Amino acid sequence: MRAACDVKARKLATQGMVHVVNRQRRRVAIGKLTKFSQAALAACRALRAPGQSALKTLASINVVLVSDKRIAEIHRQFMGIAGPTDVITFEHGEIVISVETAARQARAFESSLHRELCLYAVHGLLHLHGFDDRTARDAARMTRRQKRIVADLV
Repeated sequence: MRAACDVKARKLATQGMVHVVNRQRRRVAIGKLTKFSQAALAACRALRAPGQSALKTLASINVVLVSDKRIAEIHRQFMGIAGPTDVITFEHGEIVISVETAARQARAFESSLHRELCLYAVHGLLHLHGFDDRTARDAARMTRRQKRIVADLV
């Protein structure tokens, strides 16, 4: 029995686990976002990494949902940029998402909050897999990948 548990634990570590936590006031369908993020993790890992991929070695990834105020603090502290942003990804496997920004963007693009949060989660996963969006060309490539993954899984 112990050997079967060890095999299952090794398989989960290889596949990785996504944990979603809500650290802001708006209600979010955490279970639905967690299920999506887990499937998105597998989809992202299946892609050929264009650079160094932390995604292949991380046993777990935390998606943390925060307010604009909190993400603005993180944005300033770690990137030296004032104001809120949509998503910030840390190489150790933490993806921080502003739910308030996602809600605004969902209204602007006539989408749902859930779909926008999914898009941001995929964006963070792609960053962990070595994708970058610093140049217009890389950003366009990353956007195409994000949209394709979200369209396939939502």
